[in-house]
Amino acid sequence: MTQALVAAAAYSDATADDALVAAALEQPDNFGILYERYLPRIYRYMLSRMGSPDDAADLTQIAFTRAFDGLAGYRSNRAPFSAWLFRIARNTATDAHRRRRPTVSWGGLPEALTAADGAGPEAIAQKRERLAHLRILLQQMDPTKRELLALRFAGDLSSREIAAVTGRSEAAVKKQLTRTIAKLKEYYRDQLS
Repeated sequence: MTQALVAAAAYSDATADDALVAAALEQPDNFGILYERYLPRIYRYMLSRMGSPDDAADLTQIAFTRAFDGLAGYRSNRAPFSAWLFRIARNTATDAHRRRRPTVSWGGLPEALTAADGAGPEAIAQKRERLAHLRILLQQMDPTKRELLALRFAGDLSSREIAAVTGRSEAAVKKQLTRTIAKLKEYYRDQLS
């Protein structure tokens, strides 16, 4: 790997991604850098969509294979690489749902939300109860809103990147996310009271 690739891999902006894409197009082995860079985010997103770690891992690999196969079709002037990659991941998850028609489980919430933090048994039980309540609320939510939350929090995408993935305006995405989070907080508080 050249020093330029090492330097580009250290940055997480669109310019660095474009340099890495160009390097991967010249030498396919360089796609591994993009893979390693985006693997955790794509996997978390797939886990939030599928609920099963095995299914999430399988779909993550399918999404990266599709991205590798379609890399020559990526155009940086249309969308950032991250949005292009998440659009592929989203389509992969949607295809899987159409084939299987499973219910979306939010059992795949990030470890940070489910960790015990060294708390006692009572605190752990309360935290698990709150998380179970949150999962129920998320399951009852409109799938479009769940998708936005998954892209934002599991995929760690910005509003601009989500807009590119979903084909909506950035302002519409920000507005919908703000409203969805506010409603979720409201329902959560009301049902815990």
